[in-house]
Amino acid sequence: MANSTVVTEFLLTGFAEKWETRLLLSLLFLLMYLATLTGNILIISATTLDQSLHTPMYFFLRNLSTLDMCYISVTVPKACVNSLTDNRAISVAGCAAQIFLVTYCMYVELLFLTMMARDHYVAICQPLHYPVIITHQFCVWTTLVSLLSGLIYAAVHTGNTFQLSFCQSNVVHQFFCDIPSLLSLSCSDTFNNFILLVVSAILIGCGSFTVTTVSYIYIFSTVLKFPTKERGKAFSTCVPHILVVSVFLSSASCVYLRPPGASDFLQGVIPTVCYTVVPPFLNPIIYSLRNTQVKEALRKIPGIVQVHNLTIQNPFIAFLSSLEIYEEDWKRVILMQISSEQSTECPLNDKVSHVSCQAQAQFPARVSTWQSLLSSRSGR
Repeated sequence: MANSTVVTEFLLTGFAEKWETRLLLSLLFLLMYLATLTGNILIISATTLDQSLHTPMYFFLRNLSTLDMCYISVTVPKACVNSLTDNRAISVAGCAAQIFLVTYCMYVELLFLTMMARDHYVAICQPLHYPVIITHQFCVWTTLVSLLSGLIYAAVHTGNTFQLSFCQSNVVHQFFCDIPSLLSLSCSDTFNNFILLVVSAILIGCGSFTVTTVSYIYIFSTVLKFPTKERGKAFSTCVPHILVVSVFLSSASCVYLRPPGASDFLQGVIPTVCYTVVPPFLNPIIYSLRNTQVKEALRKIPGIVQVHNLTIQNPFIAFLSSLEIYEEDWKRVILMQISSEQSTECPLNDKVSHVSCQAQAQFPARVSTWQSLLSSRSGR
């Protein structure tokens, strides 16, 4: 096309046209950003400094908090500065960096949330097999696989997007650069890009949603064996995790599965906020304010004050403690799980099951430790 011009920079869309509205929204997003950083830094500090929180559950939580700080830092600070200064320009290289980082953080965030759901499932439904299934090596390797595969996933989508030609409008109908917005600006054929985007989103999103849903179905079936008045506490702790995953997946699907021609600003911004800002903001609230161990660890940060002389090493006990279930209910659930697990014979022809049963042979001593733990808590 002889009269076409190559795009050298993009113009991001501000939060609003009126200065007063832009100021209000910028301050709101800035406060959410600062609250997200503060909450996640506190979680990282608490789970790192407190030795009793060096368990797989809090290993995943620490990784999620670190990722959330990076995730929200990719988009919100730049959007607030652009909105306040009315300088909406972003270079092509800066736009490519935003797309790569946002895609990378989305992918890894989804995998981390899935791994946490799986960890909860094993801790509740297979507590005696937990030390064999969720080992330190398993946690490290699954984290490394998530991080490295995320680099490949983000690189493929970013490379495919910027192989296109951008010779039409350079106004991005979003407050940061994302793939659907750029596809609508391209003067090339974007059908293959859209198909790749849809297929990868469906595979990864549906896979994560399936694992999370199945895990929580089994968790809820176990929780239903709790005393009636304690089920609400269990559900109130598990349901927020499901809501975060559901909001994340549904809002991301609304943005990434839209046809390239759909460019309504409000219809795109609201779901985008739901998957880029809301999950990092809510995760510290969900995983800290309702968790007794994290709150106790946070009290230790300002000074060297020993709040409790207690270290809970078993993940099943740690999870029940986070639900604030009474000691008598702990005993009933633990004895129920122990009796069901110890009734299983050890198959010699199954290496994995045999290893699990070998670990199971050590559980009488662990049961004694749990009973001592419960007695000490009841005596306080």
